[in-house]
Amino acid sequence: MLTFPYLANSAQVAAAADLLSSFGEEAGAEAALRAARSRDLGNHIHFCRWRQIERLIAVMRSEQAVGTIH
Repeated sequence: MLTFPYLANSAQVAAAADLLSSFGEEAGAEAALRAARSRDLGNHIHFCRWRQIERLIAVMRSEQAVGTIH
């Protein structure tokens, strides 16, 4: 089940789009690697940012609707 991630600003959407453009199907894995690197460095803010971008990429690639449908 997909859930829509928390987006602090439009830069996160741009980062997700850039990763999709650069890495294609591996964009989510790249975001996960960046999150892990940030976690290992003790940077919890960037860890959380990259995890949300990873979730956003999954939503962007999905064919199913996420959230309320009117």
